Amino acid sequence: MTTENKSIVGRALAGLVDTGDVDTLASFLSEDFTHHRADSSTSTKAQWLAAVRAALGPTAGMRVDILHLLADGDHVVVHSRRRLPDAGPEIVVVDVLRIADGFIAEVWEIIEPAGQAAANGAWWAAAA
Repeated sequence: MTTENKSIVGRALAGLVDTGDVDTLASFLSEDFTHHRADSSTSTKAQWLAAVRAALGPTAGMRVDILHLLADGDHVVVHSRRRLPDAGPEIVVVDVLRIADGFIAEVWEIIEPAGQAAANGAWWAAAA
């Protein structure tokens, strides 16, 4: 099951990352798909796909390096580094996807600007 789930996520992301193909991504999402953000906001399939389409212009030419693609049961984790062209900002993203009945049913997305990683981790040092 985990290999199959990784394949579903890999195929869903390949078109989007390589060519900006949102329709192929959409075909891998369940009808009751939910997207979760770190700020506790959520969006429906239609809302999220609209946001993805809108982001394609400002992120044209973005380089996406998938660093890890891990699966356990019905969950797949994608850890990626994304850079805008011409030395633009860089972010690190962790997506946790839940697969149900062969479709992506939910995604939890955590985004951190790479340049702020040290500052965002400072509270660990204070606890030690």
